[in-house]
Amino acid sequence: MLQGVLNAFKLPDLRRKLLVTFLILVIYRLTSHVPLPNINRDVLKQIAQENQLLNLMDMFSGGAMTNFSVMMLGVSPYITATIIFQLLQPIIPALEELQKQGEAGQRKLNQYMYYLTVPLTLVQSYAQVNMLQAQYKVISTGSFGFTAGAILPTISTLLSLTAGTMFAIWLGELITNDGIGNGLSIIIFGGIVAGVPTRLASLWGQWVQLVTFVVVTILTIVVIVFVQEGQRRIPVQYGKRVLAMRGSRLRIAGGQSTSIPLRVNSAGMIPLIFAQSILMLPGVVASYLVNVQTKWISTVSKAVYGAFNGGTVYYYLMYFVMVVVFTYFYTDVIFQQQNMADTLQKQGGFIPGIRPGKRTSDYLNGVLRRITLVGAIFLGLVAILPWIVNVLLNLLGVTGGGYSSQMIISSAGLLIAVGVVLDTMKQLEAQLLMRHYEGFIK
Repeated sequence: MLQGVLNAFKLPDLRRKLLVTFLILVIYRLTSHVPLPNINRDVLKQIAQENQLLNLMDMFSGGAMTNFSVMMLGVSPYITATIIFQLLQPIIPALEELQKQGEAGQRKLNQYMYYLTVPLTLVQSYAQVNMLQAQYKVISTGSFGFTAGAILPTISTLLSLTAGTMFAIWLGELITNDGIGNGLSIIIFGGIVAGVPTRLASLWGQWVQLVTFVVVTILTIVVIVFVQEGQRRIPVQYGKRVLAMRGSRLRIAGGQSTSIPLRVNSAGMIPLIFAQSILMLPGVVASYLVNVQTKWISTVSKAVYGAFNGGTVYYYLMYFVMVVVFTYFYTDVIFQQQNMADTLQKQGGFIPGIRPGKRTSDYLNGVLRRITLVGAIFLGLVAILPWIVNVLLNLLGVTGGGYSSQMIISSAGLLIAVGVVLDTMKQLEAQLLMRHYEGFIK
């Protein structure tokens, strides 16, 4: 692998791509330390340690949440917009038609996603800042909302956060076009690993937790790589076709054999994002009602907020079940959009022993759903891994704040980080092989 990196730096164009990627990441990290005005950041750091949801959001933003930076939301609103459009394509024929139009249609879809990202960012910004202000008074001066005295600070805060999100998306697009790897994934990756030194320092001296972290991290990386790269290859045979006459000879094409790779985990991180968004909603709604005058509403809201704030057995059981369900749901939606059986039939391909058309579609769906079971359970276990490790540490009598609250990289973040590294290595590998260099993978 080291030799592959050296080979990449020997090539001027690849060296330029790598340097551009690194430079943009540096710009993103610097921007994530630009705070919004009138913010009590000490209070925010305290609640980020107490609130698991905010701790998770802080990890994905690379510390921008605890800094209350203009990059506080990162690229999450754009990811939400992307997911919404993927789910709407089978429902709205116009969107499905754009998807079939190739690069021009994809550009149009991306434009619609940008349009949707702006209102999503405004809504998410208002909800998060208002929730933090209502509970913790994170704004040191004045109030937050659309009252007479707070409307201008509120608008400036919302516009700043929206501008920060759009700037992060633009940086991601620059990496995609001029750097190496998927830009948005690289941006998220940079945010995840940025907090590693600080979190590592927080565990220094707590040797049992530190050793446990190292062992669990290594095992988790091995399992993630194994499952992420796992696939079931379906053999496909293409019939021979007569294309043209050459003198007295027939020109025959086709007849080759290939395979369709069905991945064990086709959904990636999307089910975890779905499940976290759904589980976040009751807690956010309850947070607005905890301080109301009606006693029973306040009591119920506090119970709901405590149950959906993480840390309880019921929360993690719901989290596991929802990740499994959403894995099946999202995998089925994406696979149906590919319409693989019809594509094979149009190209003259068939699966040996299976009739083309509906029988092929049923066969592929059956295989995919069986192997998705492994991927769904894997993602569910990855989602609740911090809680599992914390329970084990408590059984061993190890204390110190709980493993899940001191985790250097959460299991979900580790899944993203490993996936981004694998994808970037494959892109570098392809670039090196095109130039006849030996790459990373042997």
